[in-house]
Amino acid sequence: MTSFQLTTLIASGFALAACASSGASYEPVADGPTSVTYAADLESCQAVATERGYINGDTRNNAMIGAGLGMLAGIADDDVNDTEGAVAGAIVGAVAGAGATMVETRNERRDIVIDCMKGRGHPVVG
Repeated sequence: MTSFQLTTLIASGFALAACASSGASYEPVADGPTSVTYAADLESCQAVATERGYINGDTRNNAMIGAGLGMLAGIADDDVNDTEGAVAGAIVGAVAGAGATMVETRNERRDIVIDCMKGRGHPVVG
């Protein structure tokens, strides 16, 4: 594994860990006065958003696709032998594929909070 691939893998790991609690903890901007139930509804909506897990079918599928593409790229790399390149490429590809989907999931969780609050009649705009 080259130093670039190792650095990419470590950085991706930190980025994935940073996403673990985000999205569902989003606090939307209210457009106007909030009601007395706002705080309780926000907490409930945030709990609903956590039901959309980060490790879901989409994440697993994109990790597998990334691993396959990374493995092929690693084999094609002339600077390392095929086995090392395939393993390193698969690892980096899997992390990249899963990471991209986890970012999408974070955005979905944020949208769940917003939609939930709107559904409960609160004047939130995002």
